[in-house]
Amino acid sequence: MTIIDYLHFVSGAKSLEELWHTHVQRMADYGFDRLMYGYTRFKTETSLGDPDDFVILTNHGSDYVNGFLKQGLYHHAPMLRWALENEGAGSWQMIAEMQKSGGLSRQAKTVIDFNERMKMSAGYTVSFFSASPRYKGAISLGGAENTTQKDLDALWKEHGEDIILMNNIVHLKILTLPYDPPNRSLTSRQREALQWVGDGKTTQDIALLMGLTAATVEKHLRLARASLSVETTAQAVLKAALQNQMYVVGS
Repeated sequence: MTIIDYLHFVSGAKSLEELWHTHVQRMADYGFDRLMYGYTRFKTETSLGDPDDFVILTNHGSDYVNGFLKQGLYHHAPMLRWALENEGAGSWQMIAEMQKSGGLSRQAKTVIDFNERMKMSAGYTVSFFSASPRYKGAISLGGAENTTQKDLDALWKEHGEDIILMNNIVHLKILTLPYDPPNRSLTSRQREALQWVGDGKTTQDIALLMGLTAATVEKHLRLARASLSVETTAQAVLKAALQNQMYVVGS
């Protein structure tokens, strides 16, 4: 598949599953066989937001995901810290340079030790352009086991621009596709009620449109707020829209 063919595929992908499965295969063709994509729309100066609201796509095994994500090691990962402050591609060679200069914290060294045990010691990170200070996305491209950083740096000189282009387009496509975060997904009735709120309808209007009582509509909205972990219906509409959970075309 040529790059043009691949970009045509990406532009027409209908689901995250379809897109991610093929992207993993495509990156493996270049020697990057372990990927982790992350995106948040809720970043502040002191936080990346609620982890349950992150868009996370990965083909890493459960041991790595549990350690890096669920145990919070990502907070101190040197390449994630780099991605928050930069855009473009970064070689993991900079980690070795930080080690030599003594520029790593104790927590960062813990992350490095973990990655080495998981045989994740060579790779690249692509940090995507953000249109808002609250948005941030990046992808970690881990090299295959027994691949050295020197090998990947040589490969990047030849194919790096193509790899960056493909990952940027995949990132932009992901932003348009529905994503149901763990413990945040809405039922069809909750989604429909929020859609009508987004269209400016009152509770009484929604009750008529959905063929329900006003009390039942209020229940759907209350459960939607709880599912999305927000306090107001306006916040629920915003979060559901940002996650592309509203106006989903049924299969």
